[in-house]
Amino acid sequence: MTEQSERVVAGPRELAPPSVPPAPRIPRAPRPLGERRRWPRSFGDRLSAPLPSTWDVLRAVRERAVRPPANSLRELPLLPVEPAPLPAAGPGAVSVTWAGHASWVIRIGGLTVLTDPVWSRRIPATPARVTPVGVPWSELPPIDAVLISHNHYDHLDAPTLKRLPRDTALFVPAGLAGWCRRRGFTRVTELDWWEAAELGGVRFDFVPAHHWSRRRLTDTCRSLWGGWVLTDGTQNGNPGRKVYFAGDTGYGRCFTEIGRAHPGIDLALLPIGAYAPRWLLSPVHTDPEEAVQAFLDLGATAMAPMHWATFLLSCEPPLEPLNRLRSAWAAAALPPAALWPLPVGGSRVLPDPAPGAAAVPPWDRPRSRR
Repeated sequence: MTEQSERVVAGPRELAPPSVPPAPRIPRAPRPLGERRRWPRSFGDRLSAPLPSTWDVLRAVRERAVRPPANSLRELPLLPVEPAPLPAAGPGAVSVTWAGHASWVIRIGGLTVLTDPVWSRRIPATPARVTPVGVPWSELPPIDAVLISHNHYDHLDAPTLKRLPRDTALFVPAGLAGWCRRRGFTRVTELDWWEAAELGGVRFDFVPAHHWSRRRLTDTCRSLWGGWVLTDGTQNGNPGRKVYFAGDTGYGRCFTEIGRAHPGIDLALLPIGAYAPRWLLSPVHTDPEEAVQAFLDLGATAMAPMHWATFLLSCEPPLEPLNRLRSAWAAAALPPAALWPLPVGGSRVLPDPAPGAAAVPPWDRPRSRR
């Protein structure tokens, strides 16, 4: 590990021995859209760490470690919420708008893509959202594709998906297509790690994450989990721009492998919340310092944080994730302009690539050796 990256996170737990297969040296050809496939009964062999036991959950409840301290709730009115119209997006534009939690509206290659869309006020077993959805559903343009990272209720929301036309293209992890087809969706593509599909000239690569899946007591790890790299087509002889959506993940080897497989990521959408207590959530949720380390491992050009300021899923104070992220960013001496801490409802447009631009970050950034 480099001297600079040591300042970012002091000895994060390495979570991934063989559970994350190395990235292929040559990108694989896209899979056919809507392909029907057979999968193993369980993806438990992909876990990076053992799942919490019943005793762990009981301990968290006993220690009142499942919600923020009551006195920290006074921070709720300070959470950043600034809804605004979606930016104009022509065929060559790439923009991102944060709707809250892990829900993004991504305009890329002329497509409008939603990630983990949750427009519901409540999800099962979780208090109501503490900030409004950043983009009213009525103000969304027609949706061309939806990306799902995994099947947890705060990422796969059936009432929200029910609002979509049933011929919307869905890209989901392996083992999840049946759930979507039973709800009437006719264009469902499910992928394994390091596989890809294309729609309208945009490539969607499914990449590993350190997490798990379950919606019922009896379906633990029956479907896969992961993140997505979106790449638009080559423009003016320059490489296509890349947006990495991490979904839900702990820290581990996956980020180095993703950076190796997809050099020149322009923007990394990384989770920074729902991390406390660490003894319970470290394997599955990055904390802010680990998110900065993940950004370094990826070799991305810019980062936008997510997975905070929406649902109170753990016991850190509401504003702590962003405050710690800013501190870790400054400690790593990273350029302030490369951190995009969008408010709920905020947008950014990726700059057009300069002619002949190389697919590397525009500053000399050390990479961790993992």
